[in-house]
Amino acid sequence: MYASAEGPTCPPHESAHLHVAGAAPYTDDLPEPAGTLHAALGLSPLAHGRITAIDLARLQAQPGVVAVLTALDIPGPNDCGAIVHDDPILAELQRTPGGGLEGTVRHVGQPVFAVIASTREAARRAAALAPQVLSLTPLPAVLGAAQAHAAQQYVVPPMHLVRGDAPAALAQATQLTQGRFTLGGQEQFYLEGQISLAVPQEDGGMQVHCSTQHPSEMQHAVAHALGVAAHRVQVSCRRMGGGFGGKESQSALFACVAAVAAAKLQRAVKLRPDRDDDFAITGRRHPFDFSWCVAHDGEGRIGAAEVSMVSNAGHSADLSAPVMTRALCHFDNAYWLPHLAAHGYCAKTNTQSNTAFRGFGGPQGALAIEMVIDDIARALGRDALDVRRANFYGTTSNNVTPYGQVLRDNIIAPLVEQLASDCAYAERRAAITAFNATSPVLKKGLALTPVKFGIAFNVAHFNQAGALVHVYADGSVLVNHGGTEMGQGLNTKVAQVVAHTLGIAFEAVRCSATDTSKVANTSATAASTGSDLNGKAAEDAARQIRVRLAALVAQRLGGRAEAVHFAGGQARAENGQTLAWAELVQAAYLARVQLWSDGHYATPGLHWNRDTLQGEPFQYFAYGAACSEVQVDTLTGEHRVLRADLLHDVGASLNPALDTGQVEGAYIQGLGWLTMEELWWQPMDGSPGGGKNAGRLMTHAPSTYKIPTANDVPAVFNTRLYGQPNAADTIGRSKAVGEPPLLLAFSAFLAIRDAISAAGGHRSHPPLRAPATPEAVLDALDALNVVGAGLP
Repeated sequence: MYASAEGPTCPPHESAHLHVAGAAPYTDDLPEPAGTLHAALGLSPLAHGRITAIDLARLQAQPGVVAVLTALDIPGPNDCGAIVHDDPILAELQRTPGGGLEGTVRHVGQPVFAVIASTREAARRAAALAPQVLSLTPLPAVLGAAQAHAAQQYVVPPMHLVRGDAPAALAQATQLTQGRFTLGGQEQFYLEGQISLAVPQEDGGMQVHCSTQHPSEMQHAVAHALGVAAHRVQVSCRRMGGGFGGKESQSALFACVAAVAAAKLQRAVKLRPDRDDDFAITGRRHPFDFSWCVAHDGEGRIGAAEVSMVSNAGHSADLSAPVMTRALCHFDNAYWLPHLAAHGYCAKTNTQSNTAFRGFGGPQGALAIEMVIDDIARALGRDALDVRRANFYGTTSNNVTPYGQVLRDNIIAPLVEQLASDCAYAERRAAITAFNATSPVLKKGLALTPVKFGIAFNVAHFNQAGALVHVYADGSVLVNHGGTEMGQGLNTKVAQVVAHTLGIAFEAVRCSATDTSKVANTSATAASTGSDLNGKAAEDAARQIRVRLAALVAQRLGGRAEAVHFAGGQARAENGQTLAWAELVQAAYLARVQLWSDGHYATPGLHWNRDTLQGEPFQYFAYGAACSEVQVDTLTGEHRVLRADLLHDVGASLNPALDTGQVEGAYIQGLGWLTMEELWWQPMDGSPGGGKNAGRLMTHAPSTYKIPTANDVPAVFNTRLYGQPNAADTIGRSKAVGEPPLLLAFSAFLAIRDAISAAGGHRSHPPLRAPATPEAVLDALDALNVVGAGLP
């Protein structure tokens, strides 16, 4: 752990005192320039249709309306696609020879026009007229991934990850297990919604305050939309009220609309949709459909596997390709698979374009193999944990992933053994079996699942970061880096790194807002790399300053510069003499020593062939395990998580308090995804327009979409950090902690499945879909013919 000058303390979140006082400003809290206008988006009421006219005059005549913009008003390309340029900012439009308009809408909720008005309420009232001012002709729509897959309708070409000869091995196998599984998506539900404030600057410049995980991408998107060079666009983000991936690429639409309106009207423009519109416009975690066939022996050891993964990408590519790549690369999770054929299909549908979410496809891929393991165990009548142990990766053999990366840091077996011992897994398994034998209605389930999660962007050039460190004449330090703070404590950890490197108190260091005019060409704060990348870049900058100061100390006090030690707020020379930090900094300023520096870091050793899906995409792996115990009411389908024991590998933690919070929060967020957060679109009914509300996301607000609350936290919730330093040369030998622990929630879902299986006498595989809502649980019980079986 990086210590402060006073000792090995654990600094709280650097903005915690502001959060609890309501004094931490978010984008909507920034003072609005005089004359600020407000934007609202007019949304498509159809899942797929042809635009034949827009009554712009009616919109213009609404009270307070200053302007109405369509795609034709965008100076540059009408596109905000992150990778593939297939994602319009506003619905595609063109003028007909007769002067009319025609275009296409792709999903219910797609922005077609933007209303700019004097107040937010006026803009929203006018934008709400979209169903009345849009003339649309319905076109056939596809809402489900299975339907799109059957039609071979994809946003990117299919992907295949292959090792060995799985089809041949499967053909020769004597024991096969086959299965299917449907896994729902998940709304990011950041507490602060999407928002951008664009302020025109001199000489065609534009400043955009944006709640985003990727300021540099917003800079590029806005510059392209305006048709200007990137240096004319400045994007700033002090903090976000949550992101979870939803503000990695999809903040671009809002930034671009605000900037285009501000440039056209030469007035500041703010765009903040309400929660319903945010749900309707933006995408979320990709839902997946899985099917598999696996060969195994009598101990449950897997010899070969073939799996098909079909994700619902939505109407455009967005980040679906790298999400699927990570899903394919995490199908192995913690297990050696000698023969594998994994196929990934990103289905194109008339729904919101799905995007990044904590784990970025990794949770989807890894859950599939856990379902496979569970099926094998039930087919053999064995404890699933024993089957998991039988398939674990080795350390000197059976230690190469299907994509060709050698596991050099495999600690999964001892970590799982430690958790199994600490949580008394075997004893509780016996106790639950005894309970279920005498409880006809309430059934308990238990599951212990492992996690292996690769850390790095699976696009090599994103694995870099920059930072600036400024030491002021009074000894205080200001840090600016390319990462963004969304509540996870990134700024706290970076400040700890700089304080430790310079040997000064944590309180002497401050991190400023992320700003594209300070650190250029930054990567998204995503893929759990925020501390790894930005911490190393800030350390590099601070070390350069320390080298210069050490030379001055050696000059003043004698001894070698490389022997000068910085700690406790002072510099100690080789001969034992010291200079206080503030005194040293003042002396350096007077001696004209440079007291600021830039730093850069590029993750070493990464390479990836996206065509063959082979290479070394990850710097290291984070490991973990969780044991969950649940109780299911077989009459209502409701469940409770009674106890959860988590043991997670964060390396040598930079800040155990922050890391523990991340582990616990990730588990609860994963629990929400797998047990309660259900997304539901109104299906098409076969009529020309598909019927009323066809294609509309009906779970579009807190009233209809339920996330976990404090009441869903297990009554017994034990969390421990594994504490073994990272084998890779990361900052302080720590490990990433943002995404990997979300997979710990697999244990809760599989414990529910175990309880359902117990209700059926463990005679067959419970066909439980995710999320395991009461309806899904009852459907699984019904399939086993055990609903109400416990009643007299």
